[in-house]
Amino acid sequence: MKGIHSESVDRLFKAILTLENEDECYQLFEDLCTIKEVEAMAQRLETAILLLDGKSYQHIYEEVGVSTATISRVSRCLNYGTGGYQLVIDRVEEKND
Repeated sequence: MKGIHSESVDRLFKAILTLENEDECYQLFEDLCTIKEVEAMAQRLETAILLLDGKSYQHIYEEVGVSTATISRVSRCLNYGTGGYQLVIDRVEEKND
């Protein structure tokens, strides 16, 4: 299985890495994605943060409003994925300290 690696995905990620602030992120993501797509990504990140804080599926379901299937998928990524969630969560926490 090839995964998501391709020239076009490389180009997308390079474009994202050129963004300098939240306003620029809003500009690109509002053009690139639907509101629902951005909200879904934000909810997954919130889910990851809450799972790492030891919150229950029920708590996450009530607070974030995602399905238990989504919570389970994020949990699998945290346990068996590439470490992307942990990487960005750690970096955001470092910047906020």
